[in-house]
Amino acid sequence: MSQSSLTFSIVIPTYNRPERLKTCLDSLRDLNYPQDRFEVIIVDDGSKNPLDTIVNSYSDRLNLTLIRQANAGPAAARNRGAEAAKAEYLAFTDDDCTLAPNWLSALENGFSEAPNALVGGKTINSLLDNPYSTASQLLIDYIYDYYNNDSHQATFFASNNFALSRDLFQKVGQFDVTFPLAAGEDREFCDRWLFSGYSLHYVPNAIIYHSHHLSLAKFWRQHFNYGCGAYYFHQLRSQRNQTSLKVEPINFYWKLLTYPLTTKHQASSKIFLCTLLFLSQVANAYGFFASKVN
Repeated sequence: MSQSSLTFSIVIPTYNRPERLKTCLDSLRDLNYPQDRFEVIIVDDGSKNPLDTIVNSYSDRLNLTLIRQANAGPAAARNRGAEAAKAEYLAFTDDDCTLAPNWLSALENGFSEAPNALVGGKTINSLLDNPYSTASQLLIDYIYDYYNNDSHQATFFASNNFALSRDLFQKVGQFDVTFPLAAGEDREFCDRWLFSGYSLHYVPNAIIYHSHHLSLAKFWRQHFNYGCGAYYFHQLRSQRNQTSLKVEPINFYWKLLTYPLTTKHQASSKIFLCTLLFLSQVANAYGFFASKVN
């Protein structure tokens, strides 16, 4: 297959989740998009067991490349996949995501409107019976509603569902692998992208379904890590922009904590989800200030 015929290189970091990866690959196989116009690059970030058998079982339907590296985190894995990519655009997702059949077509339509933009899609929680996964996705939904209200002037996309020019990705500088935890590097990349003079374009019909299994302990750890990442992000941002720390108004946090009340969940579930969002902010603040004093 010639390099010029490829529109998308889909980059997927994976680590010790072979069953999730298989589900993700099933959805890639079912995309409503010409199979000779995209490639899939899987970066095994040091999984315990080799993934060759799983990946090879899809080689008759997908143009697949499997890269194995020592464990270095998802940011490094995404960068490694991008370096091996051949297509015009990079599309990033994760191994615990399944893609709607029109995912690539929707991203392509986004680029037809804004060729040099960072194009991001919508993520939907597929674990409806898991309140911790639901609350975590509600937080992202709220942030998207708040920061991406104007689809042509968005400011943040999560790295499990965005795409951009391969050349511009290298020009802006890839994901920052110096973050102490796997949290916040996508936020930093979006900010650096904007600082470099490019735009973010929100395409809500580019849908993925996220299956991130969380318990109470994992939920706390996730948002503690987000707080640690937020501290490091603000350190980098202040150096780049020479600006002081920006704190959102109280109204932002009030609307965040009451955001579940605007959803279609049952009344008892809404109260519990509000409580979890409050807990997420406590964990986030704890992680932020723990990083600050270290």
